[in-house]
Amino acid sequence: MNKDDYELVYVSDGSGKNQLDKVKGKKKEKLPEVDPATTTLKMRIEKKGRGGKSVTVFFDYPNNPPYFKRLMKELKNYCATGGSYKDDTFEIQGDHREKLRGYLEKKGFEVKG
Repeated sequence: MNKDDYELVYVSDGSGKNQLDKVKGKKKEKLPEVDPATTTLKMRIEKKGRGGKSVTVFFDYPNNPPYFKRLMKELKNYCATGGSYKDDTFEIQGDHREKLRGYLEKKGFEVKG
C-alpha cells in the first residue's frame, strides 16, 4: 500500500483527543486583531428560559475567540460570578450591566445596550 492511497482521519496520543491537526501541520486561520478603541460591544439582559434569573449577554462582536474568552474570564472575575462562552455570544450570570459598562469603557470599548 502506498502512502498516498489513504487519508488519515484520526490520530491519538493515548489521551483520547484527536491529534490530526498537529500531524498534518495545518495552519491556523489568522484572526482579526481586536482594537478596543474601534470595537463596539452590544449587551443585553435575558431572562427567558432561565427560570427567571437574569443573564448579561454580549453579542455581535468581532470573530476572535481567544481574545474574547480571555476578556470573558476577566469580566467573570471582576463580577465574582459565573458565565459561559458560546459560538456567537458570551454570558455573565446576573444583571451586571452598569458594572460591566464602566469596566469595559475604561478598557476602551464602546458599549451599547
